[in-house]
Amino acid sequence: MHYVLTPFTPRYLSLTVAVAGTVSLAALLLGGVAAMTPVTALLLAALAFFAALGLRDVTQTRHAILRNYPIVAHMRFILEDIRPELRQYFFEADKDGSPFPRDKRAIVYQRAKKELDKRPFGTMYDVYESRYEWLHHSMAPKRASPEPFRIVVGGPHCDQPYSASVFNISAMSYGSLSANAIRALNKGAALGGFAHDTGEGGFSPYHREHGGDIILQIGSGYFACRDADGGFSPEKFAEISANPQVKMIELKLSQGAKPGHGGVLPAAKVTEEVARIRGVEMGRDCISPARHPSFSTPIGLMAFIAELRRLSRGKPVGFKLCIGHPWEFLAVVKAMLETGITPDFIVVDGKEGGTGAAPLEFMDHVGTPLRDGLAFVHAALVGANLRDRIKIGASGKITTAFDMARVMALGADWCNAARGFMFAVGCIQAQQCHTDRCPTGVATQDPLRQRAIDVPSKAERVAQFHKQTVKALAELVAAAGLNHPRQLEAHHFMHRAAPDRVVTFAELYRPLKPGELLLGTSDARFENAWAIATAESFSPIGRGVSVIHAVAAE
Repeated sequence: MHYVLTPFTPRYLSLTVAVAGTVSLAALLLGGVAAMTPVTALLLAALAFFAALGLRDVTQTRHAILRNYPIVAHMRFILEDIRPELRQYFFEADKDGSPFPRDKRAIVYQRAKKELDKRPFGTMYDVYESRYEWLHHSMAPKRASPEPFRIVVGGPHCDQPYSASVFNISAMSYGSLSANAIRALNKGAALGGFAHDTGEGGFSPYHREHGGDIILQIGSGYFACRDADGGFSPEKFAEISANPQVKMIELKLSQGAKPGHGGVLPAAKVTEEVARIRGVEMGRDCISPARHPSFSTPIGLMAFIAELRRLSRGKPVGFKLCIGHPWEFLAVVKAMLETGITPDFIVVDGKEGGTGAAPLEFMDHVGTPLRDGLAFVHAALVGANLRDRIKIGASGKITTAFDMARVMALGADWCNAARGFMFAVGCIQAQQCHTDRCPTGVATQDPLRQRAIDVPSKAERVAQFHKQTVKALAELVAAAGLNHPRQLEAHHFMHRAAPDRVVTFAELYRPLKPGELLLGTSDARFENAWAIATAESFSPIGRGVSVIHAVAAE
């Protein structure tokens, strides 16, 4: 009796109605009782479709919910697919969205389009809530600088120093982004006089088309400068780096969204052209190794940097990393001191940085956040008397002038942004970057989808976003009574540690004195890590569990 009544239970009723309706209507048509008209034909087709769908649902074995709720359970999958859009457009408040809240996205769109970017009625933040932060202003503010801020990058061994903007396009590869997106970004960089990082995917024809300044990134896959075995090719690198459009060379050691993992370009986005540019096989996941095969020690890293500088005829060479084990970066510092070789710059990437594809565990729980990593690197270079030879860039969720000012107060000389410039090109944070189905054509290799990007107009938006953000930075700096963001210090920023307690950034991120590491520091963040760091290896000296645990505890 139970099985007889099953078709009439609520969860199977939609299937019963579809099957019964299909059979009944077909019988009426075949018996001549009903005439075949466009309406009846459409009704029969709809009933037959849902009947077939329901029968397939109850016989398939992949989804339990479809077996128990044929037809109607598909609503669950439809709602799940559009959940991000529903949340973003209907339920998300201006301040609580992620990865970027609505107000951060809106400010980019407004500045890119030269629309009004002001806000009425006061801040929406609870200024007495823990973690609220602010910049001290001056009673004697300065006039905002009319000239865009720039910083000269190039140490004592650099023959071709580069005057860089304080705000540049962070690393995003062709392959991850579409050809039109790359074109728009590079043309925008050319219009605005700032730099465009190629990402590890190589110096593509689309980076070259409009002549914008290029930061050539070399990843562990050595794409576009690799030999037949996938290793580094000095000849190919020398040829590419000789291009006058290439202003700096960035060696990628790790990125914040997936440190220690290596790059991943899903097979769906590895087209014939991408494969040709990168020198890899088409239709397979393009995975760069987690570490560089060209060196295995801190001293080896310094030697490789010197070789890149030689091959590029003295252009600025640096490296990008997300901070992990503290003794590893301090081992690199010791290698600089021992060899006398220093990079021209270091870009510190925070774990909040974005990417086209990363494992959840890495994206959420591996790597040091930007401000902590940046403060550590700046303090280490100061403590080793190397800071004046090396410039520092910062990347990781930077979109506004306040974001820039905050990290510059912690030691950054310039800032890079990736997703902010993607918003300027048209990204809507659909989070489909890894599927090749980007709805705005920014992160896809589908020629029809990327056709949506009109390069001239989007390039103008890229340039305007840069211009208006740097202008806002000038206004912030002037309000603090300063002339240049390089004058920002950690004590200019406050952090509410509790409802009744505020501290300066100088208290949160304590600096080292010049030469303090060389003289012997008692700072708990550095003392043990410096003692076990060695220029000969990324592994600590005396790998005693108690020593490493002591460092970790600090």
